[in-house]
Amino acid sequence: SVDGGTGFFGRRAQAMNRGKRKAMIARDHSELSLSRQCRLLTISRSSFYYAPKGESPETLALMRRIDGLFMKYPFYGSRQMVRHLRREGVCVGRHRVRRLIRLMGLEAIYQAPRTSAPHPQHRIYPYLLKGMAIDRPNRVWCADITYIPVQGGFLYLLAIMDWATRHVLAWRLSNTLDAGFCVEALSEAINRYGKPGIFNTDQGSQFTCLDFTGVLKDAGVVISMDGRGRYLDNIFIERLWRSLKYEAVYLHEMTDGFVAERVIGERLEFYNTERPHSSLEGQTPAEAYHRDRPVDMMDKPSGLPTYPPAQHKQKYDIKLNMKKNLAA
Repeated sequence: SVDGGTGFFGRRAQAMNRGKRKAMIARDHSELSLSRQCRLLTISRSSFYYAPKGESPETLALMRRIDGLFMKYPFYGSRQMVRHLRREGVCVGRHRVRRLIRLMGLEAIYQAPRTSAPHPQHRIYPYLLKGMAIDRPNRVWCADITYIPVQGGFLYLLAIMDWATRHVLAWRLSNTLDAGFCVEALSEAINRYGKPGIFNTDQGSQFTCLDFTGVLKDAGVVISMDGRGRYLDNIFIERLWRSLKYEAVYLHEMTDGFVAERVIGERLEFYNTERPHSSLEGQTPAEAYHRDRPVDMMDKPSGLPTYPPAQHKQKYDIKLNMKKNLAA
């Protein structure tokens, strides 16, 4: 017999997020009515039929301003954000700002008693990075999600990064906070680069769900999650978000998701392969990540002696040596 949502099936369903459970309902099921399916999946019928309305243009403009302020002042909570907005002439209440901050997935960088609550049915893993020297590629990967404003709405961007080299291994855009796009990016990163020793995230439900942790367990990856008081552990990806938004997202008119995907893809490619980092001794993240690996020169034409800039450098070196010999 069916357990009515209280037995094994019901508990397994409750471990999924609401969006995934809602997607499992079949309107034309031959044996189970919609009411029965909703009851089995612990979803009210009203929530199944409810079609969420988009945010108004005024709210979207306010969200973009909040995001800009958060990039500049990542320690702002809802109270301080309201004070700042009111000084700019924006009449807004704290409850509205707090709702939008949560909708955007923002979290102030300061130690708070409890800034977010993980899914009650998901396991929380211990934090394993305290005191660890992370000095080589693939020892630790990390992931984070940020808000991307587009015309008429907003998207969520996930990035998976190698901790030691800042190399962005995979990324995905989504219009919901469902775990599916996180699982896709994780699978791509593992397929392209192998597996890390440890994967560290926050306690967001996208990272604690069985679909996401299952991919890590199947690959033999040790799971680590930020605990309370570990508010600086995503600082590397936070810096990536800051540079990405100020140097790309805010400079382009994001008319839709296709434009956003193109702009972000081009910028992350530049970040990985062209932008040097002082913390990496002037190397790019891609160079730092691959420095201990054999390089296929066909994939790196700038290393070939026939590459035009390399030819110019060779001519310059020859002239410089001739001058030194004449001076001697």
